[in-house]
Amino acid sequence: MFKVGSRTVKTAIGAPVSIIIAQALQLDHAISAAILTILCVQVTRQRSFLTAWYRFYACVIGIAMSGIIFELIGYHPLSIGLVLILFIPTTVMLKITEGIVTSSVIILHLYGEQAISFSLVVNELVLLTVGLGVALLLNLYMPSLDSELEKVRDELEENFSSILREIAHFLRTGEYHWSGFEISETARLIEEANELASRDVENHILRSHHPFYHYFHMRQKQFEILERMLPLISRIKATEDEYVYISELFEELADHVHPGNTAVRYLEKLSKIREKFNQEPLPEEVETFEERANLYLLLNEIEQYLILKRSYKKSDI
Repeated sequence: MFKVGSRTVKTAIGAPVSIIIAQALQLDHAISAAILTILCVQVTRQRSFLTAWYRFYACVIGIAMSGIIFELIGYHPLSIGLVLILFIPTTVMLKITEGIVTSSVIILHLYGEQAISFSLVVNELVLLTVGLGVALLLNLYMPSLDSELEKVRDELEENFSSILREIAHFLRTGEYHWSGFEISETARLIEEANELASRDVENHILRSHHPFYHYFHMRQKQFEILERMLPLISRIKATEDEYVYISELFEELADHVHPGNTAVRYLEKLSKIREKFNQEPLPEEVETFEERANLYLLLNEIEQYLILKRSYKKSDI
């Protein structure tokens, strides 16, 4: 399906607006304002401000450097090469490489005029201000990512529920017919979620964090724990009734995978299960003993899973 994104719309609006403003100010090379705007429209507010600053900073350096070299050596192609040999490593050293293309446009303007004058420098600086300014104004509007974040969150929680339910089923019956699709899908969703959450953080200039960002970070850590559980589960022959009460805990967790704070209640249940587990007689056979040890490790892992959830709610308040 054909879709036009907000960045495309802002670029389409910004380019002609920049040219109109530059022409109204009677600036030379007015069309270059559109190029500057196109280069500076970014996907987040924070990135837009940083990019604009890097480009302006680089252009000032480029004007000073090219002005000196052109006046000392002359206006011929080799001078441009010398400017770039000095200018590009300078931007790399100052970590403002985003400004290389923008500055090259300004440097070529100076070269084309075959003379450096105060009015020419002012023209280029105003041209730069118009192009960057229009891009910054357009980037003040950023569409909300909340609906996308909520959608990914819901899909992620559904996968978590499926994984926990499969673990519960295996502990109760010993049957294993699961394809494991939710594992790879959850890994993909977490990657997508982190990218969206990072963009959302960058869209709020005065805010360094966001509840969604912390939420997905917590889910990523929990997912790592679920991945560690699976090898433990595979080494357990779940045929005894004593595993039923552990499977019931996983079933309850599967039914309550949501942002709400249920961790404290399940940590209490886990504590009771561990007490019951510890009161059972130690197995005499080595194989059964190893199985019991894996169950104990499984309880430790689910405890860490719940502690992460509890910590998330505390940090979110």
